[in-house]
Amino acid sequence: MPTILSIMGWRLFFYMNEGNEPIHIHCKKADKECKYWLDVETFDLDEAYSYNLNSSDKREIKKIIFEHFEYIEQQWKEFQRRRLNE
Repeated sequence: MPTILSIMGWRLFFYMNEGNEPIHIHCKKADKECKYWLDVETFDLDEAYSYNLNSSDKREIKKIIFEHFEYIEQQWKEFQRRRLNE
């Protein structure tokens, strides 16, 4: 599970074994964890799940994802390309 960003205690990463799911990012900070689907057409997020996050945590991680949206998308494409070539 490659980490693509570490910001403000958050680790943003992908899992290797998720098959052909659409673009999304996993985020973890201490005992808090979440997953967000990224809609690259509308530049939007949809929460897939969250564990131990309060509303402040959700605002913080969403802001981080939005600030790095294009980078996450680029890393996702590269990650999928490498995964398919293995």
